[in-house]
Amino acid sequence: MLLDRKFTTDNLRSVFRDRGCSLALMATHGVFRGSARETFLVTYDGRLYMNQLEELIRLGKYREKQVDILFLSACQTALGDERAALGLGGLAVRTGVRSAIATLWPVDDRATSEIVTRFCVNLKAGSSKAEALQNARKKLMDTPGYSHPAYWAPFLLIGSRL
Repeated sequence: MLLDRKFTTDNLRSVFRDRGCSLALMATHGVFRGSARETFLVTYDGRLYMNQLEELIRLGKYREKQVDILFLSACQTALGDERAALGLGGLAVRTGVRSAIATLWPVDDRATSEIVTRFCVNLKAGSSKAEALQNARKKLMDTPGYSHPAYWAPFLLIGSRL
């Protein structure tokens, strides 16, 4: 886990290059503005731009342990345009991640935390990626204060559903 001060671009590079991971969760802030120079995820030491994210994913492309799921729980990570369909999530899948979960609009931190936690629990219990996300969303819908689609609907599974 790379939390707080450890969530730096260099540390991310080391994890993707040296260890690899099947599930990578990036719980941070993100900005999509249409160009690679203006689209980024926030790290402790600055910004991780689209080309840097692509580089990280490619580091593990030929490893035995590749990124199976990249969960981009930052705001608007599935927001794209004609040059970058499905934003950072689409880029991740085109670059070699089997599946990405990304968001279509700004997300609530607590709701996102619940979705991520329930998604991981569902996966661990044997659900497919699509089922794990669907069940996490359903559970959040039934949680008092989170029934509005603004809380559970922005999460989009891109790539392999299995």
